[in-house]
Amino acid sequence: MNMTIGLPKPATVCLIEDDEAILNSCSQSLMLEGFEVRPHASAQSFLSVVRPDFPYVVITDVNLPDEDGLSLMRKVLVANPQVPVIIMTGHGDISMAVGAMREGAFDFIEKPFSPDRLITTVRNAADKAQLISQVAALSRDQSCVGQVLIGQSVRLTMLRQQISTLAPTGVDVLINGETGTGKEVVAQSLHIQSGRSGPFVAINCAALPESIIESELFGHEAGAFTGALKRRIGKFEFAKNGTIFLDEIESMPLALQAKLLRTIQDRTVQRLGANESIPISCRVIAATKRNLKTLSDQGHFRSDLYFRLNVVNLYLPPLREIREDIPLLFNFYLHQFRQKYHTPAVDTGSEVLRYLVSHDWPGNIRELRNFAERVAVGFPFAEAEATSEESPPLTLNQVLEHTEREALNSALRLASGNVADAAGILGIPAKTLYDKLTRFSIAVTDFKNA
Repeated sequence: MNMTIGLPKPATVCLIEDDEAILNSCSQSLMLEGFEVRPHASAQSFLSVVRPDFPYVVITDVNLPDEDGLSLMRKVLVANPQVPVIIMTGHGDISMAVGAMREGAFDFIEKPFSPDRLITTVRNAADKAQLISQVAALSRDQSCVGQVLIGQSVRLTMLRQQISTLAPTGVDVLINGETGTGKEVVAQSLHIQSGRSGPFVAINCAALPESIIESELFGHEAGAFTGALKRRIGKFEFAKNGTIFLDEIESMPLALQAKLLRTIQDRTVQRLGANESIPISCRVIAATKRNLKTLSDQGHFRSDLYFRLNVVNLYLPPLREIREDIPLLFNFYLHQFRQKYHTPAVDTGSEVLRYLVSHDWPGNIRELRNFAERVAVGFPFAEAEATSEESPPLTLNQVLEHTEREALNSALRLASGNVADAAGILGIPAKTLYDKLTRFSIAVTDFKNA
């Protein structure tokens, strides 16, 4: 059997059950919760329609008229080990279902089961598959990693070199940078370049209520607290052989920091309500927009955790510290958005160029990207933006000469002297670029094979 299986859009379930009443009941319950359901009464019915846009989740009865569910599960997992398979079993088949989980099944549900039990299991499986799909997409298209590292400044050049050096080592990393500087993308870059086989799992410590963050990170056993109906693995376990990214680590509750420290030091995790520790094998990357040393001195962050996290520190500079890179980065995004919205490439004008290097960009790359999108769709350039109080006292001629020359040089370096490619990077017609090169006495030959 030739099966090419991938993971498409979320919330799609393939259900294989020969009992028509159960098939209809399960399908209805799942559809009411927003899942797209593809019902099949036999294994062959399912196998005959498998395409590359394979569903996220497979639910199969263990006893089918033409093939047993375990055999079907093995075929699915051979084609793609990442597809979650849920086994439906009768009371007498529990030991067999446990064996199926050892072979790779995501979970099993014992008949008769409630709609809530079915929905909870499917939702957990879909969540896992969605994370895997996102990481796979990121691995296929690594261009997003470079988007926040575009630039020819010494600082960005060194940062790219540091990432390439650190990635394969597996050492834990602390990333410092203001909001919008691309901390998560740098963490993704470290993960992708590391070649680790497991997923990249990101968690924002500031976005989770204190009441649930421990369960999210470390997992829990059934009965650990009210509402904990079944065992649930945490993010550290889910990141097996991969990378866990702890964003806004400064927001981690003090009471939980000791457990986090122990987890990182011992490379073990203890679920809520459990007595045993479970070994983990993941890289830890933390990120902060605050000065953790200052916070630890003030008693707001554990000093021992700070020193453990601060093995290797990467600093992401805000845009105001790398102004020479702003025009090139802006034009990269401008070119992207013009392609997306099919808008013509026109000269952005001196007003925009002045604003690019005079504005302080408190939102950093995120703010710059939004600005490029507005310009790409022809949104009027606001006078208030051009006359921002944050602007340093530069004359227009000074700004233009510095900005345009740096942008032209950077684009030509990236394009190895190819004028057409450089014009595409800058988002201007080739004729306009030739005119600018003449005006600034820039020789294209200086960039050939640069």
